[in-house]
Amino acid sequence: MKTHEPKVVLNVLGISEMVLFKGNELSIRIGKEPSRDLERDLVEDAMYALGVTVRKPNPTSQYDVKDFYRFGVLLEVKSIRREGEFYYLDVKAVDKVKIERFYTMETILKADYTFEPTIADMEGLPYEEMLSHIKQLVKEISVFFKGSEPFINFVDEINDIELLAGVLLQYMNITIDEKQKIFEAKTYSEKGLKLIDALSKQRESFAFQKEMSEKFSQEANKNYRKAFLREQLKAIQEELNEEGPDAVAKKDYKQLIEDSLMPEDVKKVALAESEKFEALSPQSAERNVVANYLDLMIALPWGKFKGAEIDIEKARQVLDEDHYGLKEVKDRIIQHLAVLKLKKEKQGSILLLVGPPGTGKTSLGKSIAKALDRPYVRMSLGGIRDEAEIRGHRRTYVAALPGRIIQGMKKSGQTNPIFVLDEIDKLQIGNSGDPASALLEVLDPEQNNSFADHFLEVPYDLSDVFFIATANSLRSIPGPLLDRMEVIDISSYTNMEKFHIAKDHLIPDVLEEHGLTNEELILEDEAIKQIIDAYTREAGVRGLKRQIASVARVVSEKVVLNQVPLPYHITKELLYDVLGKPLARHDLAGTNNAIGVATGLAWTPVGGEILFIEGSFMPGSGQLILTGKLGDVMKESARISLSLVRSRLAFQSPNFEFGKKDLHIHVPSGAVQKDGPSAGVALFSSIASLILGRKIPSYIAMTGEITLRGNVLPVGGVKEKIIAAHRSGVKRILLPEENLKDLDEVPEEVKNELEFVGVSKVEEVIKELFDLELPENEPLGGTSFDTVQPTF
Repeated sequence: MKTHEPKVVLNVLGISEMVLFKGNELSIRIGKEPSRDLERDLVEDAMYALGVTVRKPNPTSQYDVKDFYRFGVLLEVKSIRREGEFYYLDVKAVDKVKIERFYTMETILKADYTFEPTIADMEGLPYEEMLSHIKQLVKEISVFFKGSEPFINFVDEINDIELLAGVLLQYMNITIDEKQKIFEAKTYSEKGLKLIDALSKQRESFAFQKEMSEKFSQEANKNYRKAFLREQLKAIQEELNEEGPDAVAKKDYKQLIEDSLMPEDVKKVALAESEKFEALSPQSAERNVVANYLDLMIALPWGKFKGAEIDIEKARQVLDEDHYGLKEVKDRIIQHLAVLKLKKEKQGSILLLVGPPGTGKTSLGKSIAKALDRPYVRMSLGGIRDEAEIRGHRRTYVAALPGRIIQGMKKSGQTNPIFVLDEIDKLQIGNSGDPASALLEVLDPEQNNSFADHFLEVPYDLSDVFFIATANSLRSIPGPLLDRMEVIDISSYTNMEKFHIAKDHLIPDVLEEHGLTNEELILEDEAIKQIIDAYTREAGVRGLKRQIASVARVVSEKVVLNQVPLPYHITKELLYDVLGKPLARHDLAGTNNAIGVATGLAWTPVGGEILFIEGSFMPGSGQLILTGKLGDVMKESARISLSLVRSRLAFQSPNFEFGKKDLHIHVPSGAVQKDGPSAGVALFSSIASLILGRKIPSYIAMTGEITLRGNVLPVGGVKEKIIAAHRSGVKRILLPEENLKDLDEVPEEVKNELEFVGVSKVEEVIKELFDLELPENEPLGGTSFDTVQPTF
């Protein structure tokens, strides 16, 4: 037997995918290196080398020092042959060694070493028991594999734990790092225990896999049998030239693409995909992905569809039939359609309908589609937080889908539908991107002629689409997105408008939904008005429709049970029995307000309301106390009002000591948050009433922002505020001078019963409320700073 005279330095051979143990014999392959003659080097080293396992295999077989573990084996090379770019070596592992140091000599990696034999810390019965336990585990694992008897016989003949570990680890599905830890174990007991632990995990893994396989095998066998029978049936039908009743003709994608109206650049992409589809095997999973893509490409409308000529008169008629009131809104829409008729090309701007819930924003879009005779597509954006909902998913993802814009275009079948983007203010920002930013391209007429969907991967022209977005508020819409849309405000309905909507639209719809007719249920006008006033509190008419539906359900029961003679009249007096106690409460103007009480006007998302400002002085130290859940802006208005009163009215009550009085201002309905500058005039009037000791007439209400100079500035929500004042019994309203122009929006039946007074300064307010003339801009009791003599 050849003996080895250890040399200081030996060649290092990198071994991948395996760990060699003492006694292992096998063939290994080593990559050829241009600067190295491995055969010559091995002969020089008496056919010995160091075999060291690499941490990660490298296709080029070029390894650095950091790629190797520090423990390996001394290899005796039995033979070496060169074939092409590789050396093939028959080797035997002589013993375990520890690498002391690596050397790079002329680009060749070498190392010096010391022997690290495994310590024999067991012998006799303990050693035999451990060996027997390892072999028993191997037998238990072997039951999961057929034809493993020869291997078991071979394992039974091995009586060395280290050699047995080297044989078993070649077939175990564990990481190289785990194998190396078993190899580096210093004692037989440590090595045996780690091997037993690895074998136990393998046994449990195989047992679990077998259990799962048996659990699903029966169902899988049924599916395989069905699939096999279908294939046989299909082959028989093709042989007999017969097709089953559900057979679908094979699509000729190339012909369908050629016949479509796709642009040439898009058609090239589609034809390339069709060629890929033909080349794929019928069993390929990618085939269905490509087929779905081609089906979408063919189904999408690409060509220019010549829409019906826009008929302005018809559009006006449809809007009037479908929606009562909303004159300004319908005028704006008609003007927009007139521009489209003249332009005869792109749709131009994108409309954004903004208003409270239930005011008909979405149904306006449907009416426009009806007027223009175009397809109607609605996409709800409420709660969407994933950009892929707009732009789609990449086709590389499992279950990828196009975005909802492209899906909507496919559904419409034309390139110029009416596309309603509902609740655009409810978009969310999530971990998957910002959908509002994805809409920037969709709603930009300069960009949407080449909209990029991730699934489609080709530009798609959206420039002919008439986009209509809806929102309840502009606050949550990003500025860049809002800038791309033309805003049309839809205000809340007046009670009279709600009455006509109920008569013309809601009641007929509810009767039809509940199987009733006008001969079975008659809802009297006074009852409708009572439902609007006492049982609903909203800007729109959804709640009104629900209450009418509640009446219809009660009547339906009576009709079915023949409990009442027909037709059944619902009067105002019967509403309590049908709907229960009133749900809505509206404040009414007082008949004799106390000193310090002023009637203000407020805007809410469900319409206008009146609110009372209550003030009271008490002994104290000059503090201002504010209650009623007021916001910061309203608190600032109260402080400005107090400063104005002290500067303009102090001379009217020279004995009033502001520094010894606390002012308490309260706004009732303390559970409701109140904010905004429009209560400034009412706050000033309340404090002025306290100082002057005069009552404010209870039939007067007021609104407006005030400044420290005493100017009255315009406010918003004038229409809703005036309607609320009229409902509450107010007769005269103080408005900022600049808001008088907004009276055009107020219904005539409301304006005719009210008196409006425009004010621009607080002096005019005092004159109207208390008939008191104040000199303008005279602070501190009329003393001008110019007349004050300086004191030195």
